[in-house]
Amino acid sequence: MTDAAKPVLTGGCQCGAIRFAVSKSPTRISICHCRMCQKATGAPFASFADIAHGDFAWTRGKPATFQSSSIALRDFCAACGTPLSYRLIDGPNIEIMTGTFDRPDHVVPTRQFGTESRLGWVVGIANLPSQTTQQNYGPEKMATIRSHQHPDHD
Repeated sequence: MTDAAKPVLTGGCQCGAIRFAVSKSPTRISICHCRMCQKATGAPFASFADIAHGDFAWTRGKPATFQSSSIALRDFCAACGTPLSYRLIDGPNIEIMTGTFDRPDHVVPTRQFGTESRLGWVVGIANLPSQTTQQNYGPEKMATIRSHQHPDHD
């Protein structure tokens, strides 16, 4: 990403040690249900925004990297453990975890991959009973909680 490019999207890890900027909208936004992504995120699936390397820059810190297979690398924050990306070795793009964007509502998945490993219960998530965080903890407990997460902006 060039210094003159104004970021379209920004994001970072949970503790703020790693920040990034994207100068063009992602080319593809997807969900991956493969077993490797499940293990890498500790979640039932991963969600990624595919971005050309030239449209992406780490703006604060440098992530640690784990080579998760013979073809791919995964970046994460060594300080807080936040999974940040998936990328093919020498590939043209980086796939950024959508939950790490400051505005994850701006990166909406349009397709799914690795569906051979999709957990059967995932399709019914929207129909489960739900509560807000305040409803779950109550206002008294919420008043005592102090977040140590970096805010969703620089």
